[in-house]
Amino acid sequence: MTIPRSEYPRPQFVRPDWLCLNGEWQFEIDQGDSGLERGLLERELNDRIIVPFCPESELSGVHNRDFLNAVWYRRVVDIPAEWQGRRVLLHFQAVDYDATVWVNGVEVGRHRGGFTPFSCDLSGVAGPGEQITIVVRARDRHDVPQPRGKQSQKFGNYTVFYTRTTGIWQTVWLEPVPDVYLRRARITPDVTNSRFVIEQPLAGNLPGGRLRAELSDADGVVTAVEVPVGLDFTPRLDLNIPEDRRRLWSPADPHLYDLMLTLLDASGQVVDQVKSYAGLRSVSINGKAVQINGQTIFQRLVLDQGYYPDGIMTAPSDEALVRDIELSLQAGFNGARLHQKVFEERFLYHADRLGYLVWGEFGDWGCRTHGPDSDHQKPTASYLTEWLEALERDYSHPSIIGWCPLNETWQTIGDRITDLDVVTRGLFLATKAMDTTRPVLDASGYSHRVLETDVYDSHDYTQDVAAFAARHSGGEEREDWPYLNAPDNMRQPDRFKDKRAWSLPYRGQPYFVSEFGGIWWKPTAKPGDDSWGYGDRPKSIEEFYERFEGLVSVLLDNPNMFGYCYTQLTDVYQEDNGIYTFERETKFDMERIRAAQTREAAIEAQARAAGEG
Repeated sequence: MTIPRSEYPRPQFVRPDWLCLNGEWQFEIDQGDSGLERGLLERELNDRIIVPFCPESELSGVHNRDFLNAVWYRRVVDIPAEWQGRRVLLHFQAVDYDATVWVNGVEVGRHRGGFTPFSCDLSGVAGPGEQITIVVRARDRHDVPQPRGKQSQKFGNYTVFYTRTTGIWQTVWLEPVPDVYLRRARITPDVTNSRFVIEQPLAGNLPGGRLRAELSDADGVVTAVEVPVGLDFTPRLDLNIPEDRRRLWSPADPHLYDLMLTLLDASGQVVDQVKSYAGLRSVSINGKAVQINGQTIFQRLVLDQGYYPDGIMTAPSDEALVRDIELSLQAGFNGARLHQKVFEERFLYHADRLGYLVWGEFGDWGCRTHGPDSDHQKPTASYLTEWLEALERDYSHPSIIGWCPLNETWQTIGDRITDLDVVTRGLFLATKAMDTTRPVLDASGYSHRVLETDVYDSHDYTQDVAAFAARHSGGEEREDWPYLNAPDNMRQPDRFKDKRAWSLPYRGQPYFVSEFGGIWWKPTAKPGDDSWGYGDRPKSIEEFYERFEGLVSVLLDNPNMFGYCYTQLTDVYQEDNGIYTFERETKFDMERIRAAQTREAAIEAQARAAGEG
């Protein structure tokens, strides 16, 4: 049997030896979450599943779309004997939501969070040459607050909510490492000083040892640095790049340097070695422009939710991840807002090598973060923990040019400080503390609650081009920008007498409309079909083009916009408002869609507004 999703799952930190554990596992649904008491840890399980696809998906072979409160997995694995002398790590790229892992009946790990990876060290339990039994229990209640993104909390799909994901939904794998090994490197590009700063944490100490970093390009070694280890908690290396070998990463030239990290013992012998890569690029703010390497690049983003008909949140293949980026580029977009999901790491790898700009976002939906009663279902501590894990995982990817931890939160601003105020500021500060090199948007759309948020946005699904232009054309600042997509009940005069009652005012930051469009187009849909988009469906394909061209032109022609994000890349289940179908088939004349977004006159006007013309 061919192993599904067998490509290396962590392409920015690669060791040569590893074992993919995707494929057939024993499986059992534990609806009452009584499996531990009923002996599921010890016995064979009743069903089978194809990992890494969730049991709700067709590709898993289970295809059960009911609420699954707990599920169990079991697999017998032979650890390769050639790994002798090394400890073994069991990696899970993502398990939704509370995971407990046993090996040979011994608990080796627990993790809470459905979007981020975790590892289990098998030292003292099993080692190379041994046969092990891995058992995983995943609990995923849907009646409690937890970050779940767009997963439906009703039985079926509805409006903007989709089929749930439970349990393992990304790659499971084994990896041998030495007793003291390299942990995930933190790679910071420093364009001003033409260097990379490498922070390299170690698992343990190695007195007398040394850490070596070697940066290469197609012509060979660019620079190499070696520093002692054992004195500093986290060794740091500065890789200075000679001017004649300096090459910036950008959408036009997504150049990636190869990076080799080597841990040496006191005698100079290799203890551990990892291959990585790095892109030399900067992100900065100049007035109302967000710049890459000091140059204004208008961000023509598309909302990408990362759902697939057969795999749900898991792409059916690595090629499918590449295909989504290619489809977006063909339509004239140069990046994406990765919406309500922490995308699998291989997507970011392909974005890095293809020069595709992305905003990283947390799948924060799953509790009530809006409305007057939002404190009744407030975010838990796990929101902060999981978001920090996502930031740690993705920090070094050059394609990520901004972060957004929250989406469409709102609550009336009154005399009292609320939990939403504290959570929004806490997530903003945590993001800034983890990453000082990228802008942070406190919350996308609706309510901004952090005065010093680096950028500002609104969501505006107005379909009438003239009305849209009245809101977003011209160079003037609009004090009502944050209120353009206020929830309907906040627009009522008796609820919304003060425009500033639910969002802090705009303070001159770079501004973009981070959701707009969503034009409904499915001409085969009949009355009563579960099909929708924003506004009235165009009566003809020509009307669609006119509306699309009109909306994007308003934003392209506004010198105060640094970009936009169109909703959305593909149809998703009942939402028929994508540029492509859910199956990634073409819906429109892509040349016309692309031409509407890549007008040279608009691009030149943006550059002139930034003082570059």
